[in-house]
Amino acid sequence: MEALQEDNGKKGKFYILENGIQAAEMTYTWAGTSRFIIDHTEVNEILRGKNAGKQMVMKAVEFAREKQVIIIPLCPFANSIFQKISEIRDVLN
Repeated sequence: MEALQEDNGKKGKFYILENGIQAAEMTYTWAGTSRFIIDHTEVNEILRGKNAGKQMVMKAVEFAREKQVIIIPLCPFANSIFQKISEIRDVLN
């Protein structure tokens, strides 16, 4: 299971494919050029309990570190992951 990414410069998403079908998605919106807002996470039943959501958050953290930008986790799920894992809070405001 691999988290993938699409970004059009204004909005983007991290997602996971299962048998060629998108089975999980975490969407974000750019807030300027130095930060993005994670606004929604959805995981289909087929991937529930398999850490798909957490994997997408970790991919977002990796992306933020590479681009040296800040994540604003407005999505309750993404925010809960940041609360649980202190080592990834360096990308927060």
